[in-house]
Amino acid sequence: MHLEKYLERLLPLVQKPARYLGNEWNAVKKDHCTTAVRMALAFPDIYEVGMSNLGLKIIYEIVNRHPEMLLERVFAPATDMEDLMRQNNLPLFTLESWQPVREFDFVGFTLQYELSYSNVLNMLDLAGISFYSEERSSGEPLIIGGGPCAFNPEPLAPFFDLFLLGDGEEALPEILEQWLALSREGAGKDEILASLSAIKGVYIPGFYRPFYSAGGSFQGLEKLHPSAPGVVRKRVLRDLDRAYHPIAPVVPYVEAVHDRGIIELFRGCGRGCRFCQAGVIYRPVRRRRPGTLKKIAREMLRTTGYDELSLASLSSCDYPDIDQLISDLNTEHLAEKVRFTLPSLRLDSFSVGLAKQFHQGRRGSLTFAPEAGTERLRRVIGKNISEDDLFSAVADAVSAGWSSFKLYFMIGLPTEEDDDVMAIASLCHELRRRIKSEQGRWIRLSVSVATFVPKAHTPFQWEPQLSMDEVRHRQELLRTSIRRLGGINLSWSDPGSSFLEAVFARGDRRLSPLLERAWQKGCRFDGWSEHFSLQRWLDLFDEMKINPEDYAYRRYGEAEPLPWEHLGSGSSKEMLIREYRRARQDNPSLEV
Repeated sequence: MHLEKYLERLLPLVQKPARYLGNEWNAVKKDHCTTAVRMALAFPDIYEVGMSNLGLKIIYEIVNRHPEMLLERVFAPATDMEDLMRQNNLPLFTLESWQPVREFDFVGFTLQYELSYSNVLNMLDLAGISFYSEERSSGEPLIIGGGPCAFNPEPLAPFFDLFLLGDGEEALPEILEQWLALSREGAGKDEILASLSAIKGVYIPGFYRPFYSAGGSFQGLEKLHPSAPGVVRKRVLRDLDRAYHPIAPVVPYVEAVHDRGIIELFRGCGRGCRFCQAGVIYRPVRRRRPGTLKKIAREMLRTTGYDELSLASLSSCDYPDIDQLISDLNTEHLAEKVRFTLPSLRLDSFSVGLAKQFHQGRRGSLTFAPEAGTERLRRVIGKNISEDDLFSAVADAVSAGWSSFKLYFMIGLPTEEDDDVMAIASLCHELRRRIKSEQGRWIRLSVSVATFVPKAHTPFQWEPQLSMDEVRHRQELLRTSIRRLGGINLSWSDPGSSFLEAVFARGDRRLSPLLERAWQKGCRFDGWSEHFSLQRWLDLFDEMKINPEDYAYRRYGEAEPLPWEHLGSGSSKEMLIREYRRARQDNPSLEV
C-alpha cells in the first residue's frame, strides 16, 4: 500500500508533522526489495519520548549495519494523528519508508513503562495486526518485546510471540539471522519459535501455561513445549568496551525530551538499592575505557552537530576518574563550546572539582536523589548516604557557581512512617538554611516525590504498595510541611497512576483480557496525566471482576511462587531474599 499521497495531504493538518516525516539527519533508508529481513522498531509513546531512548538508538544502528537487515522506526501517533488515520483508513506506518507496519517480518516493541501497555495494543490495532499470538496468521509479523518490562511481561504475554531479556546488541541480530535461515527453508511459525527458544535470552510465552489454586492465587507455570527452558536466562553483553556504540544517531527535527547526544559510560550498577529494578536487571557492571569514550564523543559531534553530550549510566559519578574524563573532554572540545553533562549524580561521590568541570558559562540545575528523608529509612532501602553527604555535595556545587537544585524522594517505602515524610521537609529546609549561613545566599530547591512501586526481581518485590488513601495523606502532610517552611517548589506523582503501575508491574496473564477491554474503552497514553483516568480503570476492574489490590497491595511470602520467576534477571531468588532480610535487620519492624 502506498501511503505517500495520503500522508502529504494529512500531515499539514496535525500539530507536529515532523514527528512522522522520517527524513531526519542520519536516518537510514534501505531498499525493501534488496533486504532479506525487515523489522519495525516500535516505541509505544510519542516521537519526542522515544527519540530520547538510548536503547532505541543502539538497536537502530546495530541492525542496520547488517547488509541483509532493515530496521525502521515507528512511534505511537499522537491523538490528532490517530484520529486522521482512522478517519482515512490509514494503517500504522514506519517513518523511514512510510510502509505499513503489517508488511514487516518483525515488529519489536521496547517496553520501558507499564503505563504504555494500552498503547501497544492501540499500535497493533492501527497496524491491522491481530492482538493474540495464537490467532495471528503466518502472513503477519512476529511480535517481539524487550526492555525492562520484559522481566515481567506476563500481562502482555498472550499478545507477543517472543520476548528478549537483557542486552540486545548480539541477541537481536542472532534472532533475525535464525529467522531468515529457517524462513528460507520454508519453516512454519511453530518451528521458528521452537528454534528461537534455544537462543539465550529468548522467552516464548506460548510455550508456557500458568495455573492457579482454587482460591485464585498463582501457583506456577506448566511447560507446554519440550524446547522451553525451566528458567529463561537474560542475555548479557560481556565486553561493553568492544561493543558497538551509536556514533551517528538520528537527529530529530522535533525537540526530544532529552535533546542531546548520549554516550553510555558503563552498564549496570553495583550500589544495590533494594527498590531499584534497573540496578538488578542491568548487572554486572561493564565499563568503556576513557579512550573509547573520547573517540565516541569525537565521532558523535562530527556526525550530529550537537553542542551537548550526556555521559549516561545508572550512576555516572561512579565511573573511575570521572573528573579526569570530563576534564579531558572539556579541554579537547573547548573551541567547539560543547557541554558535557551527567544525568545522575551520587551525593557521596560529588566534589568541587567535578562541579567545576560542568561549568562552561551555562548553569542549569543539578539533580540529586536522596530518596528518603531519614538515615534510618535510607539504610532500609540500601541508599547508604548521610545528611552530611547531601550538605557537602550541595555546598561544593554552590561554591562552584550553582544556585538551583532538584532533589528526588519517594513516599511509601517499606517501614516509612509520617515522621520520615516530614523529615523530607526538615532536610530540605536545613539544607537551604545551612547554605545561606555558610555561603550567604539562598538556593532554589525543587523537590520531586514519587510513590514507591514494588518491582519484580528486586529485594522489595514481596512488599505491598502503600494504599492510595495513605499516599494522599502523606503527600498532604509533606505539602503542609514544605509550605510552612517556604522557599521550596514541590511536585509529586499521581497516586492513581502509581497504583496502576504497581498492578501491572506485579501482574500476571489474567490482566491480558483487562488490557484488551481497556483499549476498547479508549485507554491511551496512560502515562500522561491529560489522558489517564483512574476511574475508568477502576470501572474496568469491576467489570472484569479483578481485584487490583491483590496485585498492588498484597504482601507476598518468601516461599510463594511469583508470576515472573521463570525469567532470570541474573540475581537469584536466594540473593534477593538475603537482601530483603538485611532490610529487616536494618529495621526489625519490617514484616515477613
